[in-house]
Order: sequence, then C-alpha cells, then structure tokens
Amino acid sequence: MPATATTLIRPSTDADLPAIAAIYGEAALTGTGTFELEAPSDAEMAKRRADVLAKGLPWLVAEVEGQVLGYAYANHFRPRLAYRFCVEDSIYLHRDARGKGLGTLLLAELMGRCEAAGARQMLAVIGDSANAGSIGVHRRLGFQHVGTMKSAGWKFERWLDVVVMQKALGLGDSQPPEADR
Repeated sequence: MPATATTLIRPSTDADLPAIAAIYGEAALTGTGTFELEAPSDAEMAKRRADVLAKGLPWLVAEVEGQVLGYAYANHFRPRLAYRFCVEDSIYLHRDARGKGLGTLLLAELMGRCEAAGARQMLAVIGDSANAGSIGVHRRLGFQHVGTMKSAGWKFERWLDVVVMQKALGLGDSQPPEADR
C-alpha cells in the first residue's frame, strides 16, 4: 500500500484508538523500535494520547483508503520546564505499510505542526541502532545523528542501542523563544 493520493495525514480521533493500539502492540511484541515489552491496552493508549493532546501537541494518523496504517505524535522530551521547546517524535506503522513512504509523510507533517505549536528542537530517540527504517526516515528529513547510547535496553535476549537524532525547527536556537511572538 504505497503512499498515494488516497493517503490522508490527519489528526487522530478517539475512533482511531483500536488501530493505534494494534499497531503499537505489534511493535512492542515483535520489534525493537520500542523497548516496551508488552502491548498496552486500548485504554492505556487512549490515556497516552489524551496526555499529548492536553499539552497542545499533535497526534496524527496516516489513513490509506479508509484504514489507519500508521501514527505519529510528539511529546515534550522531558517534563522539566526548560525542555518546553524540545519535543521527541514517535512514529509507528502497520507492518504492511513499512517502507512505502508513510513514515516520511507522517514525520514531515508532525514537524510542521510542532513548529507551529512553538517547538524549536525535535529529537528522535530510536530504539535499536540497526533500525535502518527509522534512522533513514529521520535522515531524509534533515535530522542529524547526535549520539548513540550503547546497550541501553535489553529485549529479545540481547542488548540494544538507542540512537539519538536531532533537527532544529523554525528558528531553532538562533534566537530566544520570545522572537516567535
């Protein structure tokens, strides 16, 4: 299912939660992009989504021919107030939708919406240094590798690295945040 004219990137709704939970659940149980070991319930995913939206940050879905095949959201990198202009992105795709351009479409839209919301930096904290798909999507959209945390996670009976990539949004760090207003 390639990203085509029938692909719609839009804000998520409550009705999307079963698809979102299924996509993430599969990633948690079979992949190394997340270090979560169990699939969260629909209710837990609803709680996570509500938290992001309450902060005025985006949670988007990629819909292809009426089916949700991926989602992306941004949350503050850390809860301390000094981090309020720095967000971390998360992107997850249905296994049949990977490698077809949906991740790039989702991330590009997410970046624009985060910039409009006042974010100045976006971080990608990518599970598994062998996660070529996620690293490639971020690199295509201008993210730079800023570090690797070696053996930070233990999943599937092996140590996994975490790759950190970063991209400035809007004015980035060229001016103080007040310059936006």
